[in-house]
Amino acid sequence: MIRDYSQFLPSSGRVKPVVTKPSKLPSLGWQAFFAQQCDLDAQVNTPPVRVIEVHRNGLHVLGDGIDQLLPPGPEATVGDWLLLDREHPAGSAPLRRKSLFQRRAPGRERKRQLIAANVDTAFITSSCNKDFNIARLERYVALAFEAEVTPVIVLTKADLCPDSAPYQQAALAISSRVIVVTLNALGAEPQERLGDWCRPGQTVAFLGSSGVGKSTLTNALTGTQNVETSGIREDDAKGRHTTTRRQLHFLANGCAVLDTPGMRELQLTDVESGIADLFEDIASLATQCRFTDCRHDSEPGCAIQAAVKTSEITPERLARWHKLVAEERFNASTLAERKSDDKALQKRIRAIQKHKRK
Repeated sequence: MIRDYSQFLPSSGRVKPVVTKPSKLPSLGWQAFFAQQCDLDAQVNTPPVRVIEVHRNGLHVLGDGIDQLLPPGPEATVGDWLLLDREHPAGSAPLRRKSLFQRRAPGRERKRQLIAANVDTAFITSSCNKDFNIARLERYVALAFEAEVTPVIVLTKADLCPDSAPYQQAALAISSRVIVVTLNALGAEPQERLGDWCRPGQTVAFLGSSGVGKSTLTNALTGTQNVETSGIREDDAKGRHTTTRRQLHFLANGCAVLDTPGMRELQLTDVESGIADLFEDIASLATQCRFTDCRHDSEPGCAIQAAVKTSEITPERLARWHKLVAEERFNASTLAERKSDDKALQKRIRAIQKHKRK
């Protein structure tokens, strides 16, 4: 960008035009939401950077003229924006998130695992084959609703399926608020069918199990083959883990694309409102039950059971709702208990250290 200030000078004097280098931040997904949290004068010493990968030994960040690995320190995930502390990188401060995907971490430890931050659209991906699973899709949709991220169900491998219509109809029945796109992940279809969500400054994420075509779709959008892909097992249509870590890729127009590994286990936590949005028909009926503490099982005056009898709601859908609600409550309570235990432990450690110093 060239700025000519000669019009503000006397006719006898002229200055050389000032050349300013365009900022790289918009091409990394920088938005007004993040800019409002920053002091322009302070950006010289603490410039904003975005986390594009999380490694065991730190965070890979990009910014204006910045491409470096920060040491462990900030609690951040892929997609986060940080104010980089040049003197003490481990103390870099995360900006407030626009959205956050998280789950209960696999295994027995009661911890939360951050999946991705500051995503605008979630492409929830599944295949038109044996791997198609309504309950799994519902989990991802609830996660997106809770994060206030636009969910789009993307059905792949339609070209390998004799009839993809049943898969599309089943996906459409999940929620009236979710668009379903059926396509061939190879060729020009991904750019044509998904382009409306891949605008400059936006961040989109591919979520789903292994082998459904997330990496293939990422390559299709970027127009490269930078992301490794692999096929599926023929016996059960299950995918192999090709992507091993979450990573942001960038389109030429300034859209960020997040490719994620397949998650074998997606335990939901703190998604009460997301589940209510997903099952808004059941949530609405629950307010019409005779008793406020109705368990929607065999109580008299249960509006939900009445809807099942009239086939307004299927028993299978009700069972999935019951399962998600129970799982969410259990995980949320156990994780809150773990957090309380951790605080108590830290308090005891500080007390011991203080006693030793004395």
